[in-house]
Amino acid sequence: MPASRPHHKFWPARLPHAITVPATSLWHNLATSAARYPDKPALVFFDRVLSYRDVLAQAEALAGALHALGVQRGDRVVLDMQNTPQLVIAHFAILRANAVVVPVNPMNKAEELKHAISDSDARVAITTGDLAPEMAKASDALPAGQRLAHLVVTQFTDAFDVAAADTPAMAAAWRDWLLTRHALPALEGGEVHAWTDVLARGTPAPAHVVGAQDMALLPYTSGTTGLPKGCIHPHATLMHNAVAGALWGSASADSVVLAVVPMFHITGIVSMMHTAIMAGAALVVMPRWDRDVAGHLISKWQVTSWTNIPTMVIDLMASPKFAEYDLSSLNYIGGGGAAMPQAVAQRLLEQFGLSYQEGYGLTETAAPSHSNPAVHAKQQCLGMPFMGVDARVVDPDTLQELPVGESGEIIICGPQVFQGYWKRPDATAAAFIEFEGKRFFRTGDMGRMDEEGYFFITDRLKRMINASGFKVWPAEVELLMYKHPAIQEACIIGTQDAYRGESVKAVVVLRPTHQHTTPEEIIAWCRDNMATYKVPRQVQFVHALPKSGSGKVMWRLLQEAEEAPAK
Repeated sequence: MPASRPHHKFWPARLPHAITVPATSLWHNLATSAARYPDKPALVFFDRVLSYRDVLAQAEALAGALHALGVQRGDRVVLDMQNTPQLVIAHFAILRANAVVVPVNPMNKAEELKHAISDSDARVAITTGDLAPEMAKASDALPAGQRLAHLVVTQFTDAFDVAAADTPAMAAAWRDWLLTRHALPALEGGEVHAWTDVLARGTPAPAHVVGAQDMALLPYTSGTTGLPKGCIHPHATLMHNAVAGALWGSASADSVVLAVVPMFHITGIVSMMHTAIMAGAALVVMPRWDRDVAGHLISKWQVTSWTNIPTMVIDLMASPKFAEYDLSSLNYIGGGGAAMPQAVAQRLLEQFGLSYQEGYGLTETAAPSHSNPAVHAKQQCLGMPFMGVDARVVDPDTLQELPVGESGEIIICGPQVFQGYWKRPDATAAAFIEFEGKRFFRTGDMGRMDEEGYFFITDRLKRMINASGFKVWPAEVELLMYKHPAIQEACIIGTQDAYRGESVKAVVVLRPTHQHTTPEEIIAWCRDNMATYKVPRQVQFVHALPKSGSGKVMWRLLQEAEEAPAK
């Protein structure tokens, strides 16, 4: 056994180390499941059940409408939604129309959406009524040649019968949000279409001609500098992890999946949505997190699989109603994005016989590159390299492989690794190295491998804050904050948070003309101009930021000062 593969000793005996995946587009997974299980539930949303036949028909209808709006092979289409049946239908409709899904975070504000529209060269976007004004605002603010030509808008009530909705599952705080039908906004230089209208047009979908190597997904990921970068994923990379995920998690047509991880995020897209659709499973869709809604839905629909972030499990188990919920149907629970506290993992194991399966992956790796097996799982561990993955730990400066137990940069080679960054050959070149004759992706994460071949995070090369599993890139937040008229300089650092793990803190130098500005005013402005999870929870005013001789802000000094009291 090669020294780099000691984990093979603990590999699930039922599974191959590498797999052969279909040489087709992801659309074929939905079409095949609909042919096999036409009347079986595919999506459940507040007691409205859509069968696989229903989902296929609506996706076909929307694909025809998109084609009629001018969407051609390879065109990018922005998809901006909370978890809803329409998100799944729209995602597959875009693929059916031979186009590329550009998933964006529904928490994003106009300033953030402008970049997704303009950088991807999208001319069509699909969103919900509550988010449509922000999307229109973003498009209107762009130069005429970069604006959206069409905006398709759905209402939450397009997806369920208000009179028959599952009231216990509709949290009181959600009712107005879900039941309100929003007026369609105006779109400068373009047209706005109601979802129900475009589906009713009956325009036939074009011939489906894309294959495994055509681009399917362009998710955006931020980094240490500048604006977010698009990750080019062909159908093949996502297909690999959908098939591998189904095998790893024993997914089948009888699986019932709680779909609460956001399906704009790579984990929700691949490890949850595509894996479930390929297996013919049912997705019980939650538009956002609420612990008692989750407990009710797991009990009512006998959920068997729940991919999540650890804070969700912690929150559910802290509910005063927790004892009322029946979790006995669960046979898989796991996730990533943040470490699961050992005490919580132990309680899950002892009380429910559930081994929380932590994993690791990035937008660039189509979600998992590492995962823990159900048997011999390790707590607070990334797991072992996933199917077909070769992962190593190297010295980040010399790029020489390091011995077992030593901390270095994790590099990854595998069939799920993205092709490169959209329009960014420089960033693509910097992200890959040749190692032992193969192309490896540099993750920027520092980790170590133990003697059994399991990987553990030790630190980050990248400057990044992990807030409840959401990655916050300080450089991106700083760019947005510099638009505030009172801010002369800003530096974003992470601060410890008992619940979220980390939160965002802004260290700010005010302009001489705005010395009366308060932290609360800065925070309020941030809420209006960036996604909620990026908003600083704390703002500290200083007279000057520490700088190097070359004038660069020495953010590490501020970060170390923030961490010093906790040591």
